[in-house]
Amino acid sequence: MDTVIFHIDVNSAYLSWSALKRLEDGDDVDLRLIPSIVGGDMQKRHGVVLAKSIPAKKYGILTGEPIVNAFRKCPSLVSEKPDHALYHKRSRELMEFLSSVCPEIEQLSVDECFMDFTPIQKQFSSPEAAATEIKNRIRDSFGFTVNIGISNKKVLAKMASDFKKPDLVHTLYSHEIREKMWPLPVSSLYMCGKSSVQALLNLEIRTIGDLAKTDKNILYSHLKSHGLLLWEYANGIDDSTVCSTPSEAKGIGNSTTLPKDVTDREEALRCLLLLSDSVAKRLREAGQLAGMISVEIKYSNFRNVSHQMMLASPSNTSGVIYETSCRLFDELWNKEPIRLLGIRSSKLTNPSQPVQLSLFDLPLGEFPSTPPSISPSQEKLEVLDKSLDQIRHKYGSNAVIRGSLLSRPPSSQQ
Repeated sequence: MDTVIFHIDVNSAYLSWSALKRLEDGDDVDLRLIPSIVGGDMQKRHGVVLAKSIPAKKYGILTGEPIVNAFRKCPSLVSEKPDHALYHKRSRELMEFLSSVCPEIEQLSVDECFMDFTPIQKQFSSPEAAATEIKNRIRDSFGFTVNIGISNKKVLAKMASDFKKPDLVHTLYSHEIREKMWPLPVSSLYMCGKSSVQALLNLEIRTIGDLAKTDKNILYSHLKSHGLLLWEYANGIDDSTVCSTPSEAKGIGNSTTLPKDVTDREEALRCLLLLSDSVAKRLREAGQLAGMISVEIKYSNFRNVSHQMMLASPSNTSGVIYETSCRLFDELWNKEPIRLLGIRSSKLTNPSQPVQLSLFDLPLGEFPSTPPSISPSQEKLEVLDKSLDQIRHKYGSNAVIRGSLLSRPPSSQQ
């Protein structure tokens, strides 16, 4: 299965979120439609521009420039003070939605993230179709827009999301860099700041294509290791993988909104398997064991039901979480069409804490003088999961994928 990575970036996030808040509060002026900025102190006019509207951009106003300069360029400019509490709230809502689409999310900042779309790509007709659906749902549900870049490399996905804006989807696969990326000025390359741009211009390197064809030794002599990094990015070389961040909350979970309503049990179980792998992985990354598992079902009529179960012994293995989730699902599901499935772990404990063993962990027919170890089957599950974690960490999250997730067996539904 080929790797597919999305980079999702909110268009003018601070300004969009502030504009929506003002509209919600009864303001009849949309900051996004007039020359406006977010940043600094509106009365004293000090600080820098944190975000700007498209009309403000037409005046040559730049993100990061002093506000006083922005007002010189456009005296009628409207300035809004930043509201970071609001921005974090909007960011959390967005990331929760994206995690429901695909659990493998790596948040870069308050308004952008990577998504490893590979595990669920077979659920959609194409990555472009999925990205278009995601951005449209964000626009319709939240009121702001995003750009989504699609690639097989993280750096190229990020570059693609910076192409023409707003509210658009762009691809930049490795085979497209000559056509789509090389003609761009070096200032457009990710991680190429002002000082690097000037150094490259001094070497008569003006485009990303020029940089990609430059001798690495020349770049190293002028820009050291950063020059080599820029050369790799210019050539689309990036082996980094999407690293989802473990939750620090009392529970760790994931849910996914299905691309179409599901009425087939086997298809639902495949979704639970993907969610179980993700939740177990995040538990291990957080160094936690789950004592309770809950499953949530949202039906096509948006009615929610959930059920939870205590584990015999706390665990963070995919097999235990999946088996428990399947039992809960079978107890919950009433055969109505399913729109969303979710798994959440709670009652988390540290693996170093004493574990209350169940009767099934004891050897049959005897009560030893010392507490027995965890059953061999449980030990094997833990070793297997740790081995898979190591392989995926070294070779990428898609180095090992469950066979049942690679293809979709024929449905029993007609």
